[in-house]
Amino acid sequence: MSIKQIILASASPRRKLLFEKLNLNFIVEPSSYVEDMTLNLPPPELVKHLALGKATDIATKHQNAIIIGADTIVVLNNKIYGKPKDRQDAINILSELNNTKHSVFTGFAIIDTDTQKTITGAVESFVYFKNNTQDEIEKYVDADLPFDKAGAYAIQDPHFTLMEKMEGDHDNIIGLPLNELRQSLQAFYGQ
Repeated sequence: MSIKQIILASASPRRKLLFEKLNLNFIVEPSSYVEDMTLNLPPPELVKHLALGKATDIATKHQNAIIIGADTIVVLNNKIYGKPKDRQDAINILSELNNTKHSVFTGFAIIDTDTQKTITGAVESFVYFKNNTQDEIEKYVDADLPFDKAGAYAIQDPHFTLMEKMEGDHDNIIGLPLNELRQSLQAFYGQ
Protein backbone atom coordinates (compact mmCIF):
# COMPACT_ATOMS: atom_id res chain seq x y z
CA MET A 1 0.00 0.00 0.00
CA SER A 2 2.76 2.42 0.94
CA ILE A 3 6.47 2.55 1.63
CA LYS A 4 5.81 4.83 4.56
CA GLN A 5 6.21 3.37 8.01
CA ILE A 6 2.86 2.48 9.56
CA ILE A 7 2.58 3.07 13.30
CA LEU A 8 -0.28 1.90 15.49
CA ALA A 9 -0.50 4.44 18.32
CA SER A 10 -1.93 2.05 20.88
CA ALA A 11 -0.93 0.21 24.03
CA SER A 12 -3.76 -2.31 23.52
CA PRO A 13 -2.61 -5.86 22.78
CA ARG A 14 -6.09 -6.53 21.39
CA ARG A 15 -5.77 -3.73 18.82
CA LYS A 16 -2.35 -5.01 17.79
CA LEU A 17 -3.77 -8.50 17.18
CA LEU A 18 -6.69 -7.07 15.19
CA PHE A 19 -4.44 -4.80 13.13
CA GLU A 20 -2.25 -7.77 12.20
CA LYS A 21 -5.23 -9.14 10.23
CA LEU A 22 -4.70 -6.33 7.68
CA ASN A 23 -1.37 -7.93 6.67
CA LEU A 24 0.51 -4.63 6.76
CA ASN A 25 4.00 -4.10 8.07
CA PHE A 26 3.64 -1.90 11.13
CA ILE A 27 5.11 -1.09 14.50
CA VAL A 28 3.36 -0.27 17.74
CA GLU A 29 4.13 2.90 19.63
CA PRO A 30 1.79 3.63 22.55
CA SER A 31 0.65 7.22 22.84
CA SER A 32 1.08 9.23 26.02
CA TYR A 33 -2.00 11.31 25.15
CA VAL A 34 -4.23 11.78 28.20
CA GLU A 35 -7.84 10.91 27.39
CA ASP A 36 -10.42 13.42 28.62
CA MET A 37 -13.67 11.50 28.96
CA THR A 38 -15.47 14.60 30.28
CA LEU A 39 -15.52 16.47 26.96
CA ASN A 40 -19.03 17.51 26.01
CA LEU A 41 -19.14 15.70 22.67
CA PRO A 42 -21.55 13.11 21.26
CA PRO A 43 -20.04 9.60 21.60
CA PRO A 44 -18.98 9.22 17.91
CA GLU A 45 -17.27 12.62 18.02
CA LEU A 46 -15.64 11.87 21.37
CA VAL A 47 -14.01 8.64 20.18
CA LYS A 48 -12.81 10.33 16.97
CA HIS A 49 -11.39 13.21 19.03
CA LEU A 50 -9.59 10.84 21.43
CA ALA A 51 -8.28 8.67 18.57
CA LEU A 52 -7.00 11.79 16.80
CA GLY A 53 -5.31 12.95 20.01
CA LYS A 54 -3.44 9.65 20.29
CA ALA A 55 -2.44 9.68 16.62
CA THR A 56 -1.33 13.33 16.75
CA ASP A 57 0.82 12.65 19.81
CA ILE A 58 2.77 10.00 17.89
CA ALA A 59 2.72 11.91 14.58
CA THR A 60 4.76 14.75 16.10
CA LYS A 61 7.63 12.30 16.62
CA HIS A 62 7.84 10.83 13.10
CA GLN A 63 8.39 11.79 9.49
CA ASN A 64 7.34 9.77 6.44
CA ALA A 65 4.86 7.75 8.47
CA ILE A 66 1.21 6.82 8.63
CA ILE A 67 -0.08 6.97 12.19
CA ILE A 68 -3.25 5.19 13.30
CA GLY A 69 -4.92 5.92 16.62
CA ALA A 70 -8.07 4.40 18.08
CA ASP A 71 -10.29 4.72 21.11
CA THR A 72 -13.25 2.71 22.41
CA ILE A 73 -16.02 3.66 24.81
CA VAL A 74 -19.19 2.01 26.05
CA VAL A 75 -22.38 4.10 26.23
CA LEU A 76 -25.65 3.47 28.07
CA ASN A 77 -28.36 6.13 28.34
CA ASN A 78 -25.88 8.85 27.31
CA LYS A 79 -23.48 7.83 30.11
CA ILE A 80 -19.98 7.13 28.85
CA TYR A 81 -17.92 4.29 30.32
CA GLY A 82 -14.19 4.16 29.81
CA LYS A 83 -11.72 1.94 31.64
CA PRO A 84 -12.52 1.16 35.29
CA LYS A 85 -10.30 2.64 37.99
CA ASP A 86 -10.24 -0.45 40.19
CA ARG A 87 -12.09 -3.67 41.07
CA GLN A 88 -15.07 -1.94 42.67
CA ASP A 89 -15.42 0.47 39.76
CA ALA A 90 -15.40 -2.49 37.35
CA ILE A 91 -18.13 -4.21 39.38
CA ASN A 92 -20.18 -1.00 39.49
CA ILE A 93 -19.87 -0.48 35.72
CA LEU A 94 -20.83 -4.07 34.90
CA SER A 95 -23.75 -3.86 37.34
CA GLU A 96 -25.03 -0.76 35.52
CA LEU A 97 -24.64 -2.48 32.14
CA ASN A 98 -26.28 -5.66 33.42
CA ASN A 99 -29.48 -6.71 31.62
CA THR A 100 -29.19 -3.87 29.06
CA LYS A 101 -28.57 -3.22 25.40
CA HIS A 102 -25.72 -0.72 25.19
CA SER A 103 -23.50 0.81 22.53
CA VAL A 104 -19.81 0.29 21.89
CA PHE A 105 -18.18 3.06 19.86
CA THR A 106 -14.68 2.83 18.45
CA GLY A 107 -13.17 5.83 16.76
CA PHE A 108 -10.05 5.81 14.64
CA ALA A 109 -7.79 8.43 13.12
CA ILE A 110 -5.22 8.14 10.33
CA ILE A 111 -2.54 10.80 9.85
CA ASP A 112 0.08 11.09 7.10
CA THR A 113 2.93 12.90 8.84
CA ASP A 114 4.30 14.29 5.56
CA THR A 115 1.13 15.73 4.03
CA GLN A 116 -0.83 16.12 7.31
CA LYS A 117 -3.74 14.45 5.52
CA THR A 118 -6.10 13.13 8.18
CA ILE A 119 -9.13 10.85 8.16
CA THR A 120 -11.27 9.98 11.17
CA GLY A 121 -14.15 7.60 11.56
CA ALA A 122 -16.33 6.01 14.21
CA VAL A 123 -18.37 2.81 14.30
CA GLU A 124 -21.19 1.84 16.67
CA SER A 125 -22.03 -1.73 17.63
CA PHE A 126 -24.42 -3.06 20.27
CA VAL A 127 -23.97 -5.51 23.12
CA TYR A 128 -26.81 -7.13 25.05
CA PHE A 129 -26.03 -8.29 28.58
CA LYS A 130 -27.96 -11.14 30.19
CA ASN A 131 -29.54 -10.62 33.59
CA ASN A 132 -26.44 -11.71 35.49
CA THR A 133 -26.17 -12.23 39.22
CA GLN A 134 -23.83 -10.10 41.32
CA ASP A 135 -21.77 -13.22 41.92
CA GLU A 136 -21.37 -13.80 38.17
CA ILE A 137 -20.25 -10.19 37.68
CA GLU A 138 -17.70 -10.40 40.50
CA LYS A 139 -16.37 -13.75 39.27
CA TYR A 140 -15.79 -12.26 35.82
CA VAL A 141 -13.96 -9.22 37.23
CA ASP A 142 -11.77 -11.44 39.44
CA ALA A 143 -11.04 -13.90 36.62
CA ASP A 144 -10.12 -11.39 33.90
CA LEU A 145 -9.15 -8.19 35.75
CA PRO A 146 -10.71 -6.02 33.02
CA PHE A 147 -9.11 -2.76 34.16
CA ASP A 148 -7.69 -1.83 30.74
CA LYS A 149 -10.99 -2.34 28.90
CA ALA A 150 -13.71 0.21 28.18
CA GLY A 151 -16.88 -0.77 29.98
CA ALA A 152 -14.87 -3.21 32.16
CA TYR A 153 -15.27 -6.13 29.78
CA ALA A 154 -13.96 -7.73 26.62
CA ILE A 155 -16.21 -10.02 24.60
CA GLN A 156 -13.24 -12.15 23.53
CA ASP A 157 -12.15 -12.93 27.11
CA PRO A 158 -12.44 -16.66 27.84
CA HIS A 159 -14.33 -16.02 31.10
CA PHE A 160 -16.78 -13.53 29.60
CA THR A 161 -20.25 -15.04 29.91
CA LEU A 162 -22.22 -11.88 30.74
CA MET A 163 -23.31 -11.23 27.15
CA GLU A 164 -26.49 -12.55 25.58
CA LYS A 165 -25.76 -11.36 22.02
CA MET A 166 -24.20 -8.60 19.95
CA GLU A 167 -25.15 -6.62 16.85
CA GLY A 168 -22.70 -5.06 14.46
CA ASP A 169 -18.98 -5.35 13.97
CA HIS A 170 -17.36 -7.89 16.32
CA ASP A 171 -13.90 -6.36 15.76
CA ASN A 172 -15.29 -2.93 16.61
CA ILE A 173 -16.45 -4.20 20.00
CA ILE A 174 -12.99 -5.62 20.66
CA GLY A 175 -11.44 -2.26 19.79
CA LEU A 176 -10.76 -1.72 16.08
CA PRO A 177 -13.34 -1.71 13.25
CA LEU A 178 -11.17 -3.41 10.63
CA ASN A 179 -13.56 -3.14 7.67
CA GLU A 180 -14.02 0.61 8.04
CA LEU A 181 -10.34 1.10 8.80
CA ARG A 182 -9.34 -0.87 5.69
CA GLN A 183 -11.71 1.19 3.53
CA SER A 184 -10.38 4.43 5.02
CA LEU A 185 -6.79 3.40 4.40
CA GLN A 186 -7.65 2.62 0.76
CA ALA A 187 -9.37 6.00 0.40
CA PHE A 188 -6.37 7.58 2.10
CA TYR A 189 -4.11 6.31 -0.66
CA GLY A 190 -6.63 6.91 -3.45
CA GLN A 191 -6.90 3.24 -4.32
